Amino acid sequence: MDGAVAPPIPVAIALGSNLGNREAHLAFAVGRLAGILTNVRHSTWFDTAPVGVGAQPRYLNGVVVGHTSLAAPALLQHLLEIEREEGRARPSPGAARTLDLDLILYGNARLVAPGLMVPHPRFRERLFVLEPLAELEPGWVDPVSGDAVSVLLQRARSRHA
Repeated sequence: MDGAVAPPIPVAIALGSNLGNREAHLAFAVGRLAGILTNVRHSTWFDTAPVGVGAQPRYLNGVVVGHTSLAAPALLQHLLEIEREEGRARPSPGAARTLDLDLILYGNARLVAPGLMVPHPRFRERLFVLEPLAELEPGWVDPVSGDAVSVLLQRARSRHA
C-alpha cells in the first residue's frame, strides 16, 4: 500500500424537521455535518406539508452537499447519531421528528445493504428533496436514471401539477 488516500466522494444529504424549533434542529445538523464533511453547502430551507405520513406539523426541509472520505455505511451511522443527539425518537414508522437525515446520493454509487439504499429510492418523486438539491447541484446525475437533478425536478413538478 502506497499510503494514497482515496479522493473524497461527493454526497447529498436531505434534512427535515417538523417538531420543536425546526430551524434550530436543521442548523444543529449543518454544524455537525460540517465536522464530518468538507466543502459543506446547504440549500435554502423549504417549508413543506408532510407527505405520506398522515396528519403532522409542517416540515422544514433542505439539502446539504459536501464531500466525505467515509464509506457509505459509516456515513449513515454518523447521520443516525446526529439524529439521536438532536432528540430523534422513532416510536413508529413515519412519526413526527425533531430531525431526519437521509443519505440521498453518494457520488455515482448504487448501493444496497441492510438499512441503506443509495441513491435514496424515493428521492426522484420528492419535491422537498429535489427543489433544494437542484438549487445546489442541478447537474448532478442520478446514477439509476441517468438524468440530471434538474430534469428529475422538472419531471416531478409536472407530476404534481
